[in-house]
This record gives sequence, structure tokens and C-alpha cells, in this order.
Amino acid sequence: MPAPTADSAAASLPLRWPAAWRTPGFRARLLLVLALLLALLAALPRFFAYIQARPGVVLPDPLLAALPAHDVSGLVFGTIYLSVVTGLWVLLPRPRLLLRALWAYLLLHVCRCLLLWLLPLEPPVSLVLLQDPLVDQLVYAAPAPITKDLFFSGHTATVVLLALAVGRGRLRTVLLAAAAVVGALVLVQHAHYTYDVLAAPLFAWGCYRVAGRIVA
Repeated sequence: MPAPTADSAAASLPLRWPAAWRTPGFRARLLLVLALLLALLAALPRFFAYIQARPGVVLPDPLLAALPAHDVSGLVFGTIYLSVVTGLWVLLPRPRLLLRALWAYLLLHVCRCLLLWLLPLEPPVSLVLLQDPLVDQLVYAAPAPITKDLFFSGHTATVVLLALAVGRGRLRTVLLAAAAVVGALVLVQHAHYTYDVLAAPLFAWGCYRVAGRIVA
């Protein structure tokens, strides 16, 4: 029997989606998480406008105090979007991995919204605004820039989540390195406190674990 070639393996990838779609549990979980993500997306602009209007607390941060602030928005979002494209390239042909990633992403944002509501914070006094035209228009649509979405760092957590979702291997290592770069850059930008960045991987890991139980 001839060994499978790379071409034959690639040709078999599309069959994974029809097989997964025929599974009622998979189909129901996929449609539910997509509906919940759309509902969350619709609610976020009003939520962020609310947290931006609240007074908050400025936290002491010795690392930021010693770190000069610079605008590195291009590097931040270049790293994030390259990581997202790479992660989706791996996940899209693999429906079960993608389903878990979607549920983890939903849980991550639910946790983040809950913590933003519970912990009103002011941004670091030396904040340099992150410039992201795509997200600013779609999610943060508000008269003033949103600067109080602090604990925890969604930028860092998203890339960590992608690293977990793609599975073990070299790509996970690369994406974890990208997450570390993003975390360092948002600190250089003074867009987050050190605590926000350090907490992000823990929440990403926890949400990914819970998502695994949801899709099991």
C-alpha cells in the first residue's frame, strides 16, 4: 500500500468539515458560539463607552516608571495580525480545534468584561495611545479613545490563546514568543500596567481549559 503523500493529505483536509458538520453536537456548539460572539460584538461599544466614563484608580507600577514611553503601535498590531493570520491558517482546516478556540475566545472576552466592570482603573499617566483603525472603528466606536480597558491585556491574551489553540509544536513556540513581544511592546507604549500583561497568559490558559470541556 503506497504511503500517503503531502498532496493526498492536503486533499483530504476539506473532508473534515463535512464530517464535523454532520455531527449534531459540533454543529450546535459552533452555531451557538458564533451567535454569542456576534451578540458580544454588538454589546461591546456601549460597554466600553460605559467603562471609559467611570472614574478609576491609577496603580503604582515601578516597571513603567523606569521605562520610557514610545509609540510602537505599528509593531504591536503587525505582530498581532500576523499571529492571527498564522493561527487561522492552521485552525480553519481543523474544525474541532477551531471550535475550541472560538469558545475560548468568547470566554476570554466575557472574563475580561467582568473584570473591567469590577476593577475600574485609570490608564498609566504616561500612556501613548495605541492606534488600531480596524478595532477602533468596529469595537471601540466612541467619541473619545478607549483607554481604560486595562485588566487584563486582551492583546497579549489573544496571541497566547492562539498559541495554545494550534497545538504542540514549533508554531506554538513561535506564537508564544510573539505573545511575549506583544506584552513587552504594550508596556513600552504604556498602554497597560505590568499586572495586566502578567495576568493575560493565566486567563488565556484558564479559558482554553474550560473551552476544552465545553466542546468535549
